[in-house]
Amino acid sequence: MTLPEQFKKDNAENIFIYHYVEEMIANYRKYLDETFDDENISTSELPFLIRIRYSEKTTQKELVELFKVSEGYTAKLLRKFEDLGYITRCEDPANRRKKIVELTEKGCEKTDELIGLIDSWEINVTSKMSDDEVRLLKRLLYKVVES
Repeated sequence: MTLPEQFKKDNAENIFIYHYVEEMIANYRKYLDETFDDENISTSELPFLIRIRYSEKTTQKELVELFKVSEGYTAKLLRKFEDLGYITRCEDPANRRKKIVELTEKGCEKTDELIGLIDSWEINVTSKMSDDEVRLLKRLLYKVVES
């Protein structure tokens, strides 16, 4: 990862967390652009599939709120995922107006591929860290997002 000039080891504690997150996201997007090749899905659509994979009984409305996108965009994207055979939508028995979104077996296979890419990226960006440092980083990041 090539860092901007403002990032210096002796100044690391004075840099905003925001800047670190911004650099990590840019690095991750660049990595995906270079490694992910699927004519049916764009890299901006991948987070939806990953989130569905790791959510229990997520709904279309929850995805709208999580990703801060319109209901129309989300409905169109989920229709695309349905057409590709990655998801199914079914009525929530507790509330028939809600649609529960679930991965199909084909969707699980696609997200397995994505998880492999995420793992590779993580291994690459943490290659100069010990296993203990990586675990500590994840615990600290959890504290950040928890609040």
